[in-house]
Amino acid sequence: MTDQPHEGQQQYQQGYDPYWQQPQHQPQHQQQSWPGQQQGYEDPQAAQQYTQQWQGQTWETQVQAPVTPAADTSYVPQQAYAEPPAPVATPPQAPVTSGYGPASIGGNARITDAQRARLEGRSPVIEPGMQPAALTALLGLLLAGTAAVGSYALLVPLVALQAVTAAGWFRLNGMWPARQGIALAFLGALVADVALLASDHAPSAILGTLGVWVLLSLVLQLRSHADADTRMYGLMATVASAALAIIASGYLAAAADAVTVGAASVAVAVLARALPLPTPASVVVSLLAAAGAGIAAGGMTDLGSEGALLGAGAGVCALIGHRVASYDYPSRFVHFTAGVALPLAAAAPAVYVLGRALG
Repeated sequence: MTDQPHEGQQQYQQGYDPYWQQPQHQPQHQQQSWPGQQQGYEDPQAAQQYTQQWQGQTWETQVQAPVTPAADTSYVPQQAYAEPPAPVATPPQAPVTSGYGPASIGGNARITDAQRARLEGRSPVIEPGMQPAALTALLGLLLAGTAAVGSYALLVPLVALQAVTAAGWFRLNGMWPARQGIALAFLGALVADVALLASDHAPSAILGTLGVWVLLSLVLQLRSHADADTRMYGLMATVASAALAIIASGYLAAAADAVTVGAASVAVAVLARALPLPTPASVVVSLLAAAGAGIAAGGMTDLGSEGALLGAGAGVCALIGHRVASYDYPSRFVHFTAGVALPLAAAAPAVYVLGRALG
């Protein structure tokens, strides 16, 4: 009696070659080797697992040579023995986030507070308010009182005014900290003061110091390693700050009576400008108050009623400085530096010129 061959031997004798022939028992082998086909391949990893298991059952024979992992033959039996399974339902994937928002990808530049205020319909001009105005008035009264005492007494509040002017202008331009620029501007103001005292209050000392400091600022900016735009912006801020601090020395060059009338008029004008009134009415009230203060202070000096003209001129310059300190959405620090000093610093040329003309 002839022995029946084993099932595996029978399959081997029939020439089971996965490359060229189809298996003799395709339905049974497909049912055993493709459980993922009955489940619809809900999980792609599970389908891959079954494919690798079926691959191990068909390739572990002694007829075929070992297949290297680099050969791309993993899915050849799938194409040879059975129809492709049903399409695998790919689960929806979450969007990939790279950590950059649309603004960063689009290159949206950072906008300033003033630009944001304009976009939101707000004014970029914020007036300093009553507290900085009170400090301006206090400093103005100190200038007016010490001017009647003497030049060296006037030098004390004047130096304070020049220091606050230098620091406030840089902060108003958004350049902070700028210790070198502030120190350079303040040093120019001190040199102008010393030159005025040494030259017996000659105005040429102010002009000479201003010219030297502009040249010095230019040389220092040329030695900077920053880009061209930054150097130009720094040069303009340094020159303007030094010019304002040096021009404030005009109080030291002007006549004592003119300083008394002009500084008192600026003090009253700034206080009137800080009152809660509409802007046009506030400007008119401020100019009238400056002229009235000029008349009152002129009555205590030799100027008399001509002090009204000097007071009005000083008041106009003070309002210009007040407006500059209010521009471009300034911060609280700007209000207590530039907002305090610029009205007085801007009025110094008018005090000197009108004092010489009326005296």
